[in-house]
Amino acid sequence: MGRGDLSDAEWARLEPHLPKNAGRGGRWKSHRRVINGILFRQRTGIPWRDLPRRFGKWKTVYDRHRRWSADGTWDRILRAVQADADAEGRIDWSMVSVDSTSCRAHQHAAGARNRPPRVPGRSGRPAQHRDDEALGRSRGGLTCKIHLASDGGRRPLAFVITPGQWGDAPQLIPVLERIRVPRPAGGHPRTRPDRVSGDKAYSSRRNRRYLRRRQIKHTIPERKDQQANRRRRGSAGGRPTGFDRAIYKRRNEVERTIHALKGFRAVACRFNKRAYIFHGTVTVATVRLWLRP
Repeated sequence: MGRGDLSDAEWARLEPHLPKNAGRGGRWKSHRRVINGILFRQRTGIPWRDLPRRFGKWKTVYDRHRRWSADGTWDRILRAVQADADAEGRIDWSMVSVDSTSCRAHQHAAGARNRPPRVPGRSGRPAQHRDDEALGRSRGGLTCKIHLASDGGRRPLAFVITPGQWGDAPQLIPVLERIRVPRPAGGHPRTRPDRVSGDKAYSSRRNRRYLRRRQIKHTIPERKDQQANRRRRGSAGGRPTGFDRAIYKRRNEVERTIHALKGFRAVACRFNKRAYIFHGTVTVATVRLWLRP
């Protein structure tokens, strides 16, 4: 086993959730070796063509990652791994923290064709395709942004990828809507944490109404301009929002989650032209974090 490869314990958790056949009666080969090659590239950020030979042909590794990113296989694997963790009691639902991080786009990430890609082996667009390819221009050049929700155990529950100049507040609801942890015994998936925490960027009436409607407690500080506007309107401005500083200290959990996620160099710097492939890249890194004890 090489440095960074899946351990026997991690492989035992992952193997039951991998697809058994490749379609048209074919079967996948060397799942473990190929996935180790994908993880090696995730961790180092090297070009696919420079993968060491011990992982086999680089194109086999790349094609499998691209195909599983397009047809949603990585997303299904992530949900299955999260379901196992929830059954073992390893998900802390007491508070989910939301935050975002910017990822600088490498020059190789620019220049994607305007023609929409096709899902390998089937018709239609990839599951996570975006017409804007989740790239935007800011002072630092081309960037994209990862908005994520992290549980108390410092592992990502869900994430959304947007262009780098998009704001944080409008993405709180889409991120929370993506939290869907299946229950092994059947029934509706787990979607609602006990409490949500976020910084001032997520303070908005729309977000607070959404959380109240879903009966989710929240710890989000109010911005000074919002406080001044509420006071200026008097009784029509409504009551002050509740805020607990002691609970808010736990918000560092999502920052530590981002730190662990960007330990993968292919996540910290985006090399993929297509948004759906970069979404698969972030999903693979997330799966690896859930596989760790």
